[in-house]
Amino acid sequence: MTQMSPSDVPSMGRRQFMNLLTFGTATGVALGALYPVANFFMPLRAGGGSGGTTAKDELGNSVTSEGWLSTHPAGDRSLVQGLKGDPTYLIVDGDGAIGNFGINAICTHLGCVVPWNSGANKYICPCHGSQYDANGKVVRGPAPLSLPLTHVDIKDDSVFVSQWTETDFRTGDKPWWV
Repeated sequence: MTQMSPSDVPSMGRRQFMNLLTFGTATGVALGALYPVANFFMPLRAGGGSGGTTAKDELGNSVTSEGWLSTHPAGDRSLVQGLKGDPTYLIVDGDGAIGNFGINAICTHLGCVVPWNSGANKYICPCHGSQYDANGKVVRGPAPLSLPLTHVDIKDDSVFVSQWTETDFRTGDKPWWV
């Protein structure tokens, strides 16, 4: 058996460095894995002053006011891709302009897309028969709540939709969707 000399034993500095490196690596991996879990439980933040999201048509192209109004007559209610990719109705007012609010087309009962029924002048859900008036206010259940509103703004001919955080003009209540 050979005897070890003091120069053969690793210094305590190296051992501490390796322990620190191992601990740091394990901590980094653990935090990286826990970040998505923690982010899931954080409340959603309302959009900032970015001006909203550009509305997209069925092909994923940005909607322009001029282009939309050239193919959609007064009184038209057609879907665009709005906030979070949700289908949102753009309403063409009687004066040939896009309205200042949009209506999210997701039924508040079970999440079906609610089509506009021009003959009945209301939105009627095909899944369970919920009905909403022309402004998206629930008039017949089983849906418990009105359809969410979004702001619609025109900037440099582009159509933007943004979060509606003000009082719901249909009910006078705070918006439930914020």
